[in-house]
Amino acid sequence: MSSWGTSSSCFGQETKSPSSPPSAEGSTPEPAEKDMNDAEEKPRDTVKFTTEKLSVEEASQLVASPCCGAISLFVGTTRNNFEGRKVISLEYEALVPVSEASVVIAVSSAHRAASLEAVSYAINALKARVPIWKKEMYEESSSSWKRNKECFWAATE
Repeated sequence: MSSWGTSSSCFGQETKSPSSPPSAEGSTPEPAEKDMNDAEEKPRDTVKFTTEKLSVEEASQLVASPCCGAISLFVGTTRNNFEGRKVISLEYEALVPVSEASVVIAVSSAHRAASLEAVSYAINALKARVPIWKKEMYEESSSSWKRNKECFWAATE
């Protein structure tokens, strides 16, 4: 199951969610053909929530543009350890194997500095606004729930 949304500004107050994804379920969206001489291209933001395995290649293709000279990616993966204990998987609403991406952020811009700054802003904003809880599954058949301590409004201390 996938959910797509597009808006004209990143991390705005509203996220628009169309009733159907822009492409057929299970297929990789292909970038629209563009005139390579067309320097005027409208910025677009795409948000995808999915229970499927995340595709770094798909995220990169979504932001590729002939007028941009940089694509920056952040791929958050699952560490294989926490406080000296071996982690074998994480559980959100779906099981995430160790080393598999759990978040992918892709940004393109004319120059690298802007795209790197935008990726940093995006992951920091996500972690500050979304109260993500994860269950770490350990090798010795035990587990532990961890909360996102960076989420400003969900802090319980």
